[in-house]
Amino acid sequence: MTLPINIESLIDGRVVESDRIEFKKGWNPDAIYRTICAFANDFEDISGGYVVVGVEEENGRAKRPVCGVDIDDLDDIQKSMIGFNNLIMPYYQPRTAIEDVDGKKVFVIWVTAGDRRPYKVPDNVTAKHKEYNYYIRYNSSSIVAKGDYEVELLNMANRVPFDDRGNTSASIKDVSMLLVRDFLTQTGSKLVEQLETSSPLQILRQMDLVEGPNENVRIKNIALMLFSYHPEKFFPSTQVDIVIYPKGKDADPDNFIEIDPIKGPVHQIIRRTLDYVKTMVIRQKVAKVATKAEADRTFNYPYQALEEVIVNALYHRSYQEREPVEISIMPEQIEIISYSGADRSIRLEDLRAGKRIHARRYRNRRLGDFLKELDLTEGRGTGIPTVKKELEKNGSDDASYESDEDRTYFYVSIPCHKDFVCKELVVDDDGHIRERKLSVATAVDIRKRIFDLIMDNTHITRRELADTIGINQSAIQKHIEVLINNGNIARKGRTRGSYFIILKQL
Repeated sequence: MTLPINIESLIDGRVVESDRIEFKKGWNPDAIYRTICAFANDFEDISGGYVVVGVEEENGRAKRPVCGVDIDDLDDIQKSMIGFNNLIMPYYQPRTAIEDVDGKKVFVIWVTAGDRRPYKVPDNVTAKHKEYNYYIRYNSSSIVAKGDYEVELLNMANRVPFDDRGNTSASIKDVSMLLVRDFLTQTGSKLVEQLETSSPLQILRQMDLVEGPNENVRIKNIALMLFSYHPEKFFPSTQVDIVIYPKGKDADPDNFIEIDPIKGPVHQIIRRTLDYVKTMVIRQKVAKVATKAEADRTFNYPYQALEEVIVNALYHRSYQEREPVEISIMPEQIEIISYSGADRSIRLEDLRAGKRIHARRYRNRRLGDFLKELDLTEGRGTGIPTVKKELEKNGSDDASYESDEDRTYFYVSIPCHKDFVCKELVVDDDGHIRERKLSVATAVDIRKRIFDLIMDNTHITRRELADTIGINQSAIQKHIEVLINNGNIARKGRTRGSYFIILKQL
């Protein structure tokens, strides 16, 4: 089998969290099968994990160069696994691959979350007398599930996350192998080399995107979310709706502008939504400071904060709900609403307080894995801290979060930076969302704003004034000339180093 993930990315921990990877210097079946059982039980709904044999661990990281596995031992290891797999109850068979790293062979055991959990395994598969236990992952260790953990694990029987379930209304024809090729190419998987010689079913099986025997194959929902051009056929309202309220949703709810819904494979929806936000919504102000080499840049919304919220809205939403992700853009804030709400393991008090969230259950665990491989999300529990950090860095107020007791929705409000808040927004002919331009009748107000901006930064440029106020540079120059003729300001220098001097108050 070939891994659907780049081995270097796996070992370096760039796309899989460290607690989902266990490195083993050598083949130790007793410890390895306890870990296989724990990953298969997937107690935290994190989509299983990987055991990498032939790699020594050092301070939680892979020690390079790797020590590798003797090529003569690999065949014996694979043969012995046939018998050890039969000891897992109910039967479970992990996937295996042999990869080249640092000129050595490493043996990778890919353990996906089992659909017949809970699983148990002998404490020591090589012992003559075998004692069975259920194993789960706790941080980076495999431990026996005892007490409440065992009760909860038993209650998870046959509970498979939605994105990992087979879809009875889809067929292989609904999966685009072009999209699969794009994904494998982007992630650097060697599996892309087999596309020409293997059937689509063989490729999808190696990616764990199908289930059932060949005569009754079921495409998993995750395959339809990412590798179907029309996932809305299977999950209605898989789209992002963007609505602009020029005067605000509360002030004038009947005055709005709707953008064409953004549809397609989930990762493409995310990228197109982020492109729209970056191009059409985000604006910046640049202020030069005499004591600093670099200018200070302030944004109406920091891109990284919006990125985190938008990605999580598509990642954590319920694809069984017939509701789109909604983005409302207003003069004072942007609201993002997704359905349904946060998992019940998350306390509403922690959510509203903006605390770091540690969810016990992930609605779409496989989707999260794929998005991380595409560098669209970082990992578990990073959303709220990232948003908070980026807003603080930009000088913006903190975001607010809301849900209800029944967890039917998840609401996030990102405040506009105070320097960009206005009374009304307008959509230009090119689609950019800006503050409504001041009319000719308010020329005095324009000159007052120009004078105040110059007071704050005597090195400000015409372009910066135009971008801040919302009128073109030629109009800015005319107002500057009036201020100069009136004796309010003067201009020193004729090069890029020129600056204004304040002569008298306006």
